[in-house]
Amino acid sequence: MERKLSRQEASDAVGGHGWRYVLGTLQTSVPTGSMAQGAALAAEAVAVCGDEADGHLWVDVRPGRVLLTLQSLAHAAVTSLDVDLACRVSAAMRAAGSPADPGTGTGEGRSVQLLEIAIDALDIAGVRPFWKAVLGWTDEAGADGPEDPLVDPERQGPAVWFQQMDQARTQRNRIHLDISVPHDEAPRRIEAALAAGGLLVSANRAPAFWVLADKEGNEACVTTWQGRDGAAV
Repeated sequence: MERKLSRQEASDAVGGHGWRYVLGTLQTSVPTGSMAQGAALAAEAVAVCGDEADGHLWVDVRPGRVLLTLQSLAHAAVTSLDVDLACRVSAAMRAAGSPADPGTGTGEGRSVQLLEIAIDALDIAGVRPFWKAVLGWTDEAGADGPEDPLVDPERQGPAVWFQQMDQARTQRNRIHLDISVPHDEAPRRIEAALAAGGLLVSANRAPAFWVLADKEGNEACVTTWQGRDGAAV
């Protein structure tokens, strides 16, 4: 029976198989000599996982390596099944002559990792809908409160979570997020963000970018390729 594992259980179970527990997932990297080899190894990982691949495995094929991630998407957590799949994939990669290697962070490469973005807020419930809309993210599986992270449904971008503040920030933010979208998606994305409680700060540089903000002033720019080179848009 599939069982959610604690962080310690998950880490201990896969440490000797070339995987690492990172932010609610199991991750590893498989060095390759070419994109073609990477695609073949990715296909092998999918075949090893069988029918469970769709609900647990995602693969990123890059020049020089394949990144493999396992997590139960239904539970948004690592389960006993994910550990079993990790062991099976590792065995298949070894048999193919490309053992799983999570990296050490030394030399020119780095270890496997995931990026999260934290947004400070006084009223998390008030700002979260704006970020969900402007990013096009979704609720994490099993989310039941405003503090729960937002995640990219395509698993390409970082999760966004919200940290409770106890007093208002007195100065302007020095970091903002740029969301680059297709030019014909920008109007819909902006409309959704404004409908979710966002504010239009500036459209002076549209259609290159629009500056938006949540109700507490945290900024995001919706950007497109248009209007950036002096050519007709």
